[in-house]
Amino acid sequence: MTAQLFAGLIFGSIGFVAFVYGKKESRVKTMLLGLALMGYPYLIPGTVAVFVVGALLTAALLYFRNE
Repeated sequence: MTAQLFAGLIFGSIGFVAFVYGKKESRVKTMLLGLALMGYPYLIPGTVAVFVVGALLTAALLYFRNE
């Protein structure tokens, strides 16, 4: 339970920064990935799943940063 809350806090913070940056730079993909990072911990049960999905969304954020 504690690890899941911690993961939600970390990935939610990354998502918030990505959303603000995407909005500032008018990057739709970055904004959408930021929203996804902020919202997915509420929808996915299980600590491991939260970490895996968060890592994948963060990797996608890094992959699309130059587009």
